[in-house]
Amino acid sequence: MDNPALPLVLLSGTLCNARLWQPILARLNLSAAICSRLTGDTSAAQASQRLLEQLPPRFLLAGFSLGAIVALQMVADAPGRIAGLALLSVNPLADRPENAAMRREAVSAARQQGLTHWLSASLWPKYVAPSRVDDQALLALICRMAEESGLDTLATQTEIAITRRDNRGALASLACPIIVINGAQDPLCTPHHHQLVAESAPQARCVTLATAGHFTLLEAPDEVATPLRHWIQECSDAQE
Repeated sequence: MDNPALPLVLLSGTLCNARLWQPILARLNLSAAICSRLTGDTSAAQASQRLLEQLPPRFLLAGFSLGAIVALQMVADAPGRIAGLALLSVNPLADRPENAAMRREAVSAARQQGLTHWLSASLWPKYVAPSRVDDQALLALICRMAEESGLDTLATQTEIAITRRDNRGALASLACPIIVINGAQDPLCTPHHHQLVAESAPQARCVTLATAGHFTLLEAPDEVATPLRHWIQECSDAQE
């Protein structure tokens, strides 16, 4: 797809990098895509400000998990610059205060155990649908992204998760195509969370993948690529 006027900006989740998006990008074959990293920022507001200073005046925005949290902050900060919004595996709510200590303890555990061991033991069963828990190639890919991201990135991304705001109020007035994609078997960003987004953005198209868990982009790339392709085309048509 030819999209030079509206590059697709991709925001990854915790301990993820551009590898997360490669299966989708291979299917979409876009002419302009930007994989932005969430490293060094300790709040969604800080990440939003940095990205908005770096990015083109207008762009399509897709965020996965933690990246979706930052995307929602960008919607609140600069709605006029976003020509299309895709939220994948999103929890739009502010974090509960009692979660902060648990999240920071998890960072300490990862430092002690090593990222691969910690992720495999504590997060992997929550990351994918039960049918994919034995998928060693998928586990290896997610662990590789984690190791490439590093412990310091985990620490700062954890602070983004802790301090995030509820930005659902900015969705209702967002005047661009919106798509929300989730896995029906995601225990982290649940169908309930996606329903909350849908209620805040009645203009959004919502897609639930019955066989996927949290990592929709890697578990079901074909099923994600098709609605994303339609969304990109809709965004392009809206500019004409």
